Amino acid sequence: MCATVTRVTSKGALMILCCGEALIDMIPAPTQDGVEAYVPNCGGAVFNTAIALGRLGIDTGMITGLSTDLFGQKLRQALHDSQVDTALCVTSDRPSTLAFVQLRDGHASYSFFDENSAGRMLTPADMPTLPDRVTALYFGGISLACEPGAEAYAALLEREGENRAVMLDPNIRPAFIRDPASYRARLDRMLRHADIVKVSDEDLDWLIPEGTHEADKAAQLQARGPALVIVTRGSAGAVGYLSGHDPVQVAAPRVTVVDTVGAGDTFNAGVLASLWQQGHLAECGLKTLCTQGLERALALGARVAAINVSRSGANPPWAADLNAGTTGSSTA
Repeated sequence: MCATVTRVTSKGALMILCCGEALIDMIPAPTQDGVEAYVPNCGGAVFNTAIALGRLGIDTGMITGLSTDLFGQKLRQALHDSQVDTALCVTSDRPSTLAFVQLRDGHASYSFFDENSAGRMLTPADMPTLPDRVTALYFGGISLACEPGAEAYAALLEREGENRAVMLDPNIRPAFIRDPASYRARLDRMLRHADIVKVSDEDLDWLIPEGTHEADKAAQLQARGPALVIVTRGSAGAVGYLSGHDPVQVAAPRVTVVDTVGAGDTFNAGVLASLWQQGHLAECGLKTLCTQGLERALALGARVAAINVSRSGANPPWAADLNAGTTGSSTA
């Protein structure tokens, strides 16, 4: 049996802070005359996780670089609409990042326009001191690969991560990594401060190319710092490796997949939401996590990711969708 952890649940008492990119996905769509055009949609891996958490009813904030341009205003409004606090966002007149999306068989590829952007040009000096109500931090996405902003997030973690629960999802995109050695070194620094690391099976193979066994590679990641390593396997579900316990595996609900945009980001939100609701993201709460609690967290992650992929684009469910029994599929 898992130990019971008491946490404060009143509105505004405690917060998960999502740290990373918010950008505009330019999604292809046919016009009335049949010519393909691009429609701006709010996105970014960390942005997607933040809005998914907000929609699940978790007190959530975001720290990112937001532009004063029309796209930055659109991103800020979308965060507010999903109940995400933007008080810690860093605002500038630099442009917003644009990501032009190509969809093939439901899978997305991206062309990014990110030079001199509000998000990428963040520096360690831009990062605010975090209030005590922030008790859990989430980092991930391309914000960990694109300098100088990547160093700003690493510095924030090193300065503010102690005594806070930390989850890290590198969401590795090799095309963004101009200096693999520097990127690996920064990830190693961040892993030392992380309690939870989520990787796809492809991420894991990139991080640790040697060897063949997933469990051995997960153990190598745990040796760098995190107590919990979660590996997602797309439609095959996910497995959690918790120090001192047997692996925990959950299946992905089976439904028709519309596309996989935001699936992994929404999965992360489900895991964090469940751990939060169980009290395992309060101070020292992860020390009481057992396999039953981990299974609950992975199952919620799989469920909310499933709903997301049954819809077009990154469109995480609200808590009411779960209560209504909505389903969907995949943990990409």
